[in-house]
Amino acid sequence: MRIKYTKGGDGKLSKLTLKQKRFADEYIISGNAMESAIKAGYSHNYSKAQSHKLLENVGIKEYLDERFEKMDSKTIADQKEVLQYLSSVMRGEQQEKTLISIGELGQEIVDIDVGAKDRLKAAELLGKRYRLFTDKIEAEVQGTVVFVNEDDIPD
Repeated sequence: MRIKYTKGGDGKLSKLTLKQKRFADEYIISGNAMESAIKAGYSHNYSKAQSHKLLENVGIKEYLDERFEKMDSKTIADQKEVLQYLSSVMRGEQQEKTLISIGELGQEIVDIDVGAKDRLKAAELLGKRYRLFTDKIEAEVQGTVVFVNEDDIPD
């Protein structure tokens, strides 16, 4: 088992096995821990049950953080850009290209407004982000429960 030493954010050397490094590189590509672990050479059973623990490994965390920092921020959308895009789709400010038939001459590419389904999906994603839709309500209740007519309750 070969070990690669990488410098962490604190300047100390962290040990990463080649398998761990492969896992981290695959995780950057797919974002799926189980799939990345399998591609890195871990067994299916281990990947299914323990792949999330690889992400908690300090060396892997530092390696991932370092790799993400090195990525060009101009090529990767940040949170604000994603939210702005979803908002513009929801408002109908975006267009998409489609083909229309122009008789025997063939087809032409034209811009059309984004459809209602796409606008609804953008609104749904924004709503989820801002927790506008709640399937379950969490409530914290403090106090004493008092039963009225407690004698009438059967055992």
